[in-house]
Amino acid sequence: QVQLVESGGGSVQAGGSLRLVCAHSGSISRTYCMGWFRQAPGKRREGVAAIDSFGDRSYADSVKGRFTISKDNAKNTLSLQMNSLKPEDTAMYYCAADTGRRVCGATWALLDSYWGQGTQVTVSS
Repeated sequence: QVQLVESGGGSVQAGGSLRLVCAHSGSISRTYCMGWFRQAPGKRREGVAAIDSFGDRSYADSVKGRFTISKDNAKNTLSLQMNSLKPEDTAMYYCAADTGRRVCGATWALLDSYWGQGTQVTVSS
């Protein structure tokens, strides 16, 4: 059973930083594509970033240069460092894992197998 537990959300002012961490069971990040998604009220869920078993990273255009996804296989964690936060980054952030693929590829934003409960990020102007 795959378990994903997010932490690190909170409230910050625009320009601030937060680091989200997803603790996961087993060796998921070593083996499969994992990513971060977000969903703001009234909006569709969107992919933020992904990293696969080979360490290749993908980012949404809206966060490139500001967010960094990383993983620690020894600690079984997936992280998202978010810098220069903007009010439009406000959303519930979810950790996800796709046990059907080792490589995230061009369709990384469609990864879907397991999801965490989410952690809220609120950025005020």
